[in-house]
Amino acid sequence: MNQSDIRALALSLPEAQEHPHFERPSFRVRGKIFATLQSVGEDGVEKVVLKLPVLVKESLQQTDAAAIVSLGNWDKGGWTQLDIGRMDGEKLADLVRLAWRQVAPKTLIAGERE
Repeated sequence: MNQSDIRALALSLPEAQEHPHFERPSFRVRGKIFATLQSVGEDGVEKVVLKLPVLVKESLQQTDAAAIVSLGNWDKGGWTQLDIGRMDGEKLADLVRLAWRQVAPKTLIAGERE
């Protein structure tokens, strides 16, 4: 999976839209950010920041510690930066969907499950 795959997946989710956030692509549902793509640095690493439940983030720190990149103060509240290349593609896709569910209204989530 790469940033293009994440963009396509994020935009396939109900009511998801792409808007810039500090000059980076962010994906939102009804104005709330659930994912942000990070600039590829000199190291060539593609990263994504996802809004995840705190317990999921803590679990990832145990199971996929090499994939998590520190965000400093942004680490609070479930915001999780991941090295895309170090994550299993299916697992990462599930995490993007979970991030969407973290911010989407309950009525929209219920409609997705139908």
